Amino acid sequence: MRDLDPVVTDGDLYRVVFENDRVRVLEYRDRPGERTTPHAHPDSVMYTLTDFRRRLHGAGASRDVHMAAGTVGWLPAQEHSGENIGDTETHVIFVELKDAAPAPPGGIPALGPDHGG
Repeated sequence: MRDLDPVVTDGDLYRVVFENDRVRVLEYRDRPGERTTPHAHPDSVMYTLTDFRRRLHGAGASRDVHMAAGTVGWLPAQEHSGENIGDTETHVIFVELKDAAPAPPGGIPALGPDHGG
């Protein structure tokens, strides 16, 4: 079985910026003309930091997308490859979701952010 983790398939374009038992946050960057190999994403939230145009390939089809900087959107789990077909760099943050949260100790949720891993 091949490893479809984008950090493995395209480690020069994806990097892990945070990870714990609930989420993994990836940063993705590429330049015009660059391509990814086939890889998979779990359910994720995507935040675009630049305007870009991409062609995505998966499930026997392709789709051109244009994303504006500052767009936040849901990315359902999928396998695809992509290419930068525009004239600007692609810069995106992905927040990949993992399993559901366990119940907090004593049933009382923590307050504020937790910067630990």
